[in-house]
Amino acid sequence: MITPEQKVLVQTTWAQVIPISETAAGLFYNRLFEMDPSLRPLFTSDIKEQGKKLMQMITIAVKGLDHLDEIVPAVQSLGRRHVGYGVKDEHYDTVAGALLWTLGKGLGDAYTPAVAEAWTKTYTLLADVMKAASKESAV
Repeated sequence: MITPEQKVLVQTTWAQVIPISETAAGLFYNRLFEMDPSLRPLFTSDIKEQGKKLMQMITIAVKGLDHLDEIVPAVQSLGRRHVGYGVKDEHYDTVAGALLWTLGKGLGDAYTPAVAEAWTKTYTLLADVMKAASKESAV
C-alpha cells in the first residue's frame, strides 16, 4: 500500500526527472543492460525512442497514482504485451534495480531513503499488476 505521503514523494521527484528525461532514459537503459546484457535483444526498436516511451509511460503512471483504479487496466495491458516481448518475472527485479539506480543518479541529494522507499513501493505495486496480468494471458 502506498501512503498519500509516498504518492506525493513519487510525484514531486518525478517532476524533477522530467526535465532530464532523455538523460535519465539513457542512464536507465545503460544500467539495465549492464545489469543483465541478455535483456538487450528484447529491445529491437531505436533505444532513444524506447526511452521516450518509457518516460511517457512512467509519467502517466505517476500522474495516475491518485486514481489507481483508472490506470490498472492500462498497466495490465502493458503486462500482457510484455509477455510477447519475452519479458519474464525476474526481469521486473532487474528493471527495478535499474530504475531506482537511475532515480538516485538523477535526483542526487533529493533521493532520500523515504523517496527510495516510495519509489520501491510504487514500482512493486505496478510490476505486481503487470506480472499478474501476464500470467492471466498465459492461461
